[in-house]
Amino acid sequence: MLDALQMGLSTMHGGLTVADEDRRQRLEGEENVARRIKMEREARGWSTATLAERLTEAGYPLNQSAVWRIESGEPRRRVNLDEAIGFARVFDISLDNLVGPPEIAANAHVKRLLADFAESWQKSVVARKDMDRAREALDAYGRAHPNLEELISAMITRVVADAAGDDYRSPNFPSGSPEAEGLADPGAEA
Repeated sequence: MLDALQMGLSTMHGGLTVADEDRRQRLEGEENVARRIKMEREARGWSTATLAERLTEAGYPLNQSAVWRIESGEPRRRVNLDEAIGFARVFDISLDNLVGPPEIAANAHVKRLLADFAESWQKSVVARKDMDRAREALDAYGRAHPNLEELISAMITRVVADAAGDDYRSPNFPSGSPEAEGLADPGAEA
C-alpha cells in the first residue's frame, strides 16, 4: 500500500483508482504502449510494414502508416483495445506486459532470452553426455583392437574438425596397412 500511496494511487471498493495524477498516469500508459510496440518490433528486426502485415494476417488489420503514427507520430495515434490485443498476440506477450513500462518489458525480454539460454544449455549437457558415451565406446573398441587405436583417434579428430568447419587433412594410411584394412571392415576383428 505504501508504494501505491507514493505513486498517488489508492484503492476504492476493491478497485484501483488513480488519485491526483490521473491524466499524467493515463498519458504515460499510452506512451508506454507506443514505446513498447517499437521496442518489440525492433527486437524482432521487423519493419513497420512487416508488423502491419503480421497484424493483418492475425486478424487485426492495420497499415504501416498507422504503426508509424503509433510509434512516432506527433501527435501520437492512440491504440484502441482491439489493436492492443492484436499487438500483444503478434508479439506473443500479455496485454499487461504490453501496457507496462518498457523498462520492465526489457527485463521480461531478458528473462525470455535467459530461458532460451537455459533450455539450450540443458540440451548441450545431454548432448555432451551422449558424446562422452560414444567417445568412451570408441576408446574401448580401440583398446580392444590396438591395431586400430591410432586410426580411431585420427578419425575422431577428423570428425571433430569437419564438424567445426576446419580444413583438416587426415593422415594417409597406405593401402593394405592394418589401419586401412581395419577401417574397411571394423567388425572383422570384433
